[in-house]
Amino acid sequence: MRPIWIRKARVYAENGVLEEAAVEVREGRIAGIYNAGADGRLPEPPAEAEVIEAEGFALLPGFVDVHVHGGGGGDAMGATRGDLERMCAYHSRHGTTSLLVTTLTAGVEPIAKAVAAAAAFMRSEWTGGAKAAGVHLEGPFLNPAYCGAQDPRTMRAPSAEELEAMLAGTEGVVRLVTLAPEMPGADRAIEFARSRGMTVSAGHTGATYEEMREAVKRGVAHATHLFNGMRGIHHRDPGAAGGALLHPEVTAELICDGVHVHPDLVKLTFDVKTAEKVALITDCISCAGCPDGEYRLGDLPVIAQDGVVTLRGEDGKPGGLAGSTLTMRGAFLNAMRFAGRTPEQVLPALTLTPARQAGIDKETGSIAPGKAADLVLMDAEWNVVWTMADGRIVYRAEISGQPTKGDH
Repeated sequence: MRPIWIRKARVYAENGVLEEAAVEVREGRIAGIYNAGADGRLPEPPAEAEVIEAEGFALLPGFVDVHVHGGGGGDAMGATRGDLERMCAYHSRHGTTSLLVTTLTAGVEPIAKAVAAAAAFMRSEWTGGAKAAGVHLEGPFLNPAYCGAQDPRTMRAPSAEELEAMLAGTEGVVRLVTLAPEMPGADRAIEFARSRGMTVSAGHTGATYEEMREAVKRGVAHATHLFNGMRGIHHRDPGAAGGALLHPEVTAELICDGVHVHPDLVKLTFDVKTAEKVALITDCISCAGCPDGEYRLGDLPVIAQDGVVTLRGEDGKPGGLAGSTLTMRGAFLNAMRFAGRTPEQVLPALTLTPARQAGIDKETGSIAPGKAADLVLMDAEWNVVWTMADGRIVYRAEISGQPTKGDH
């Protein structure tokens, strides 16, 4: 691969925002970040470099989505390469460079099949979109009373033995596991998951505040889609949501679409936890990017209309929320607006924080020398111009005003 120099962009680097800086990419990694010298000039790139002049554009770390069920017609539970290619390609169009393929509650066999498909995809050559960085098991160890849009018929008490069976020889692929920590068997499942290097998340849970506190002591360090599918806050029982908010050990996911969580609660969450303990997610399902209509979420019928997905009731009318069609770019814009934050105050919640929760923060999640060149270039309106994964541009928008590209 030829070295790439991205010049004069506003660079949102790990150590701060740099005006009109240059980023050097070699062999898929960030080789250097350069400021202008005393004469106001940037260093000259080598003769063999491909140069991208990006004055007036912003260069951000690629987004990391740790909770995504599908997109672009691709479904994580479809367990085929085509499904995974479609969802990874779709999300790269919106700035995502790494994602966790997220399962639905189901039997051991279909979940194990989805995990195995993700593992095979991760081992293969793929340069057509975002990278599958691992798997997030959302279910089946969930509380049926807080099933949300997942099928309660396949939910059951946590089992370390069943969890091991779902891994089916895919060591290191499952990065995150959601369970209801108040249910019988949760202690052993948490211990097993942590012994395999997984981050354990409380979700679809009826845990009281006290049960959540004990779960944190046992190693729960994450909360799945805060406020959704969990015991909420009451002034006499802060519940699972209150426990996630108030325990600094817990990183809280947020679906920041203005539908799942009220904008002012998004602000409250950022006020309490900061972007270092918030992971913005999409919870996106397969119909994202597809026309409005009727689709399926697992075995359940859903209706996608005007950017909102709901369960289809027996009368054919929309019911409760069923995942989302949110993108990470949309979450970024909404979080700035809802929480009253600057881009640099929000960015960790889309990049380094979720990367840390997925255990990939040494590799990606920020612009720093030595890390993978997972980058997104955005214009003044925060439209995605191009997305780069491992030093390759995997998506380029067809818009006017593209940065100039050429040899030095």
